[in-house]
Amino acid sequence: MSTAHNRAQEGEIAKVVLLCGDPLRAKFIAENYLENYKLVNSVRNMYYYTGFYKGKLVTVGGSGMGIPSMGIYSYELYNHYDVDTIIRVGTAGTYKENIKIGDIILAAGACSNSNYASQFNLNGTYSAIADFSLLEKGAKIAKESNFVCHVGNVLSSDIFYDDDVNYWKKWANLGVLAVEMESYALYINAARCGKKALTILSVSDSLVSKEETSSEQRQTGFKDMMYIALEIASEQ
Repeated sequence: MSTAHNRAQEGEIAKVVLLCGDPLRAKFIAENYLENYKLVNSVRNMYYYTGFYKGKLVTVGGSGMGIPSMGIYSYELYNHYDVDTIIRVGTAGTYKENIKIGDIILAAGACSNSNYASQFNLNGTYSAIADFSLLEKGAKIAKESNFVCHVGNVLSSDIFYDDDVNYWKKWANLGVLAVEMESYALYINAARCGKKALTILSVSDSLVSKEETSSEQRQTGFKDMMYIALEIASEQ
């Protein structure tokens, strides 16, 4: 059952997995939200914990940064561990003036400057989208909790330090809400495997106002998105 990147054994990974770019965020969620959790993987310090949230078995782990890393971990979870649902719990930089630090973004779709979809030899450009049932539940939970939540398109970028400092304005003009680095691979892998996926993002910085948060805030803060993800997981 184990892979080159995950040594969890059969039965140690739940059907629903929360994936965090930062494995220390996964550790924080396990320690603060899960009951009777145990560490099931630590290969490359990519921690995976499985425990109970409201009586539901849930796994939370790291995906690493970027589309290639997300591509590996989500592929193995769907194909080797028979995971049904992956919920990405991450951060993003907003392209919109009305979206503030700490706001929630539910990624209905993911654009990309990545070549990830080329493996399928498609005669066109693939639109990577979230599972609607998960998206609908996330929006409902956010509304009931009075969280500031935006639903729309994001950019999954291969580039963090872009040579064109104004590149983001072209995406913003097309209604893209924010930039992150993993959702495109997650949504494509979910579609290819016939599984479910959703990305829930907390806004950690703004390309408009130039505001940003610390690494500690990104690691252990933004609890609203954690709550939404866990509540969705408990209903799967």
